[in-house]
Amino acid sequence: MSGGVDSSVAAALLQAQGHEVVGVTLQQWPRDDSDEAARHGGCCSLSAVEDARRVASLLRIPYYCWNLEREFGERVIEPFHRAYLDGTTPNPCIRCNAFVRFDLMLARVLALGFDRLATGHYARIVNGRELHAGVDPAKDQSYMLYHLDRERLGRIVFPLGGMTKAEVREHAREFGLPVANKAESQEICFVPRGETASYLSRRLPVTAGAVVDASGRELGVHRGTALYTVGQRAGFGSLTEPGPWYVLRVDPRANRVVVGRREELAVTRIELADVVFIDGAAREPLRCEARLRYHAPAIAASYADGTLRLDEPFLGAAPGQAAVLYSGTRVLGGGTIAAAA
Repeated sequence: MSGGVDSSVAAALLQAQGHEVVGVTLQQWPRDDSDEAARHGGCCSLSAVEDARRVASLLRIPYYCWNLEREFGERVIEPFHRAYLDGTTPNPCIRCNAFVRFDLMLARVLALGFDRLATGHYARIVNGRELHAGVDPAKDQSYMLYHLDRERLGRIVFPLGGMTKAEVREHAREFGLPVANKAESQEICFVPRGETASYLSRRLPVTAGAVVDASGRELGVHRGTALYTVGQRAGFGSLTEPGPWYVLRVDPRANRVVVGRREELAVTRIELADVVFIDGAAREPLRCEARLRYHAPAIAASYADGTLRLDEPFLGAAPGQAAVLYSGTRVLGGGTIAAAA
């Protein structure tokens, strides 16, 4: 229970269906940032814990807060920092789901004797072992869950996958939940909304360097390579030639940011690392649809031996982001973008 409307409704629905429900919130925010996290209303902030506790009290279900601060730091926050230092763009929500919620948390839930772990994710589990997109395309979170294998899917419940957000809020009002009209939580719970660059600049060593075009001509000065991502349009300051300019590549070793015009972002070949499939393997070459950013439109593609070939160009495939492979609404698997051309 994150303290938001989605997990609260998930708990209420399962209770109404006759299940024995216990509420759990993960305390995973860094203690030295707790005031900041609470102020910005993150999904694991102190205020979120209080909201979850209020809902559990209303539903009259047992409620616990599990401390996974150290594990979250090691598995999510530290890799997040390292990725930006390496010139890539991480997705911490994917790591949280893969290595905290549906790894450490799920293992503890099962060890305590419970049958299932239920969350408020907008995704569907079909036939007990298939992961599918949620029916609400604006809220679908299946992209974040491609690490789940068949064994774990058999132990997970997503009560909201067949609903729209409007329907979930209506259920919250019907149940009389105090979070029925609560605003959406931010995507990265430990970074204030819209302040990723300032967050990183306070925590990482950043040094100004050259902004160059693809031929190496110097156009200006950047604030530190860790503050830029492929596809980014703003944040360069004044360049010697008029824009718009977009980040094509981040080179931390040379302390350079390479920029170009929008059309130079187009790629059709994606090299993937750490590829996993929900069924354990896939017959290659595999025809599929690929999503290269959260909520980006799916593009028809072929996958074989770590390489994804797109049927049409994609603008701004950022190393470090996930490429998730689908067949219709079904998630097949995915990997991390290592390079694109």
